[in-house]
Amino acid sequence: MSKKKCIPTATAIIVAAGNSSRMGDGVNKQFLMINNIPVLAHTLMSFDKAQSIENIIIVTKPENIITVNDMVREFGISKIKAIVPGGDTRQASVVCGLKQIENNNIVAVHDGARPFVTPAKIDELVLCAQKYGAAVPGVAPKDTIKTIDENQHVLTTPDRNSLRMIQTPQVFWADELKLAYIRAHESGFEGTDDSSFAENIGIKIYIADGEYTNIKVTTPEDLPIAEAIALYLNK
Repeated sequence: MSKKKCIPTATAIIVAAGNSSRMGDGVNKQFLMINNIPVLAHTLMSFDKAQSIENIIIVTKPENIITVNDMVREFGISKIKAIVPGGDTRQASVVCGLKQIENNNIVAVHDGARPFVTPAKIDELVLCAQKYGAAVPGVAPKDTIKTIDENQHVLTTPDRNSLRMIQTPQVFWADELKLAYIRAHESGFEGTDDSSFAENIGIKIYIADGEYTNIKVTTPEDLPIAEAIALYLNK
């Protein structure tokens, strides 16, 4: 009889404090409905089902804390450790979440507006982070990618085999990610994701296979795609 793989435990930080500016008309994308369930609730349910996730910390806008707390109760999310106010930027919001975590923990940072990450993928990434020190999911681009200059002229055509479109959750040892954000604050470094902060202090990042269905709901055009993905995953 084969032994069941031992999965390490992690704390998830769900970042849901953005301004949703690209969604337009003051819409908060975290509360948009996909199959009659809010985007953020889809996200929380995936992490609640993941074997590796022991605690969930939600970082949201101060004025949304009561709404998020009501959502947690409505959808029976059982692993919530804290719901805390975020900052003015994603970087500041992640730091708010990290303050709730002990240094010897594994931490998985995820965008609240990525509702379709699967529990199995979350568990895989936590295992990879334990093995390699840090792990993020990425998918190969399906289109040809060009780099361009300021005049919109092509500079290079990179080999797609060497490129990955990076997703979340991104998983690290908490003490190392905290240090990465401290060093960024000290130097004025600005990154576009958590792994860029880790890379900035020399942490090697393992890229695991991502999921093409793990999209981020950002603009109105994403909503019909999200509805189709929800139907596909539940068929």
